[in-house]
Amino acid sequence: MKFLLVFDFDHTIIDENSDTWIVKCAPERKLPNGLRNSYQPGHWTEYMGRVFVYLGDNGVKEEEMKRTMTTIPFTAGMIDLLGFIGEKKELFDCIIVSDSNTVFIDWILKAADFHKLFDEVFTNPAAFSSTGYLTVQHFHAHHCAKCPKNLCKRKVLKEFLDKQSERGVSYRQVVYIGDGGNDLCPVMFLKKNDIAMPRQGYTLEKKISQLAQSLSPVQCSVLVWSSAIDIMSYLKLLIKE
Repeated sequence: MKFLLVFDFDHTIIDENSDTWIVKCAPERKLPNGLRNSYQPGHWTEYMGRVFVYLGDNGVKEEEMKRTMTTIPFTAGMIDLLGFIGEKKELFDCIIVSDSNTVFIDWILKAADFHKLFDEVFTNPAAFSSTGYLTVQHFHAHHCAKCPKNLCKRKVLKEFLDKQSERGVSYRQVVYIGDGGNDLCPVMFLKKNDIAMPRQGYTLEKKISQLAQSLSPVQCSVLVWSSAIDIMSYLKLLIKE
């Protein structure tokens, strides 16, 4: 039986938010106040749609966007971790569940030659229109009150595990690696034997510790990481067991 590694993308695999990094392509590397202030909680995808229209209106082309996106640094130790997983791929299935988009993730992983490592990427579908504008859509519809309108990561994880189970695949353990508030919903779905790995100092870690203080802790084990080397050390112990 393999282990399932579930990765968030922004501030987890890469050390930045891909959606805010793209603003480096804008005139004077910033957005007009009206556009910046148009974001409404839970509607980030619509907001990014408006950002992409603004970039398109200002003549920002696909090539420039791609060049900019592939300069995003990976999180400390992440290249070593992904290299290690690649060497032991027979032991691990890897998926990404992210509120970024298919175009950004594809560019970044391909540029670093990590795209073959991931069995599936679940993120908002994006594409360039015939006029050269980047467009982005919601990943799915869901009924979870805790999550942004376009993506409930718990639903994605549950559906993936159900689909694998129908194919006769079950996992020894699910390891969930993330940083953000929208990673809490899937972490609360994890079982006792699974492990959540929140990034130190980020929202997910804070939310998990708040739950523990209010005496409704998550079921799974929790191991905080600050460098991806911490994750690699844990995986090395796992495969020795």
